[in-house]
Amino acid sequence: METLEYQIKINAQPEEIWTVLWSDISYQQWTSAFTKGSFYEGTLEEGSTVKFLDPNNNGMYSRVEKYIPNKEMTFLHLGDIFDGVETQQDWGNATESYLLKETEDETILTVRINTSEEFKDFFEEKFPNALKNVKHLAENQL
Repeated sequence: METLEYQIKINAQPEEIWTVLWSDISYQQWTSAFTKGSFYEGTLEEGSTVKFLDPNNNGMYSRVEKYIPNKEMTFLHLGDIFDGVETQQDWGNATESYLLKETEDETILTVRINTSEEFKDFFEEKFPNALKNVKHLAENQL
C-alpha cells in the first residue's frame, strides 16, 4: 500500500467546498476528471455503504469511515462493481480521505489515498485535474 497525497488551495469557505465535493450535481462535475457521468448512491454518514458508479453501473463500493461535515470524509474501499454486481476485494486498508483546513486567507483541500500499485498511475494522472475542477466550482459559486 502506498499513500498518495494531493493538495490545493481554494479561495472559498470549507462549507462551500464541502458542498461542491458532495452535492449530486457538483460531484458529477468535478469527478468528470475520472469518468464522465460519475455519480454516487448512498448516504454519506459514518458506517454507511456508498456506491461510486459510472453511467454503465461499473465502479466500486466503500464504507464511510469518518464523517465530520466541512472538515473530513474518509472512505474504506471494499470492492468493485461490474454491471451492477458487487464483488468484495482484498484491498486491505484502501482508504480515500478528503480533509479541509481553513487558513487566514483560504481553505486547503487535501486528499490522501492509500492504494495499491495497480491504481497509482490512474490517481497520479486524474486527481490533479479533479482538484482543479473542485477549485473552479467552489470559487465560482453564485
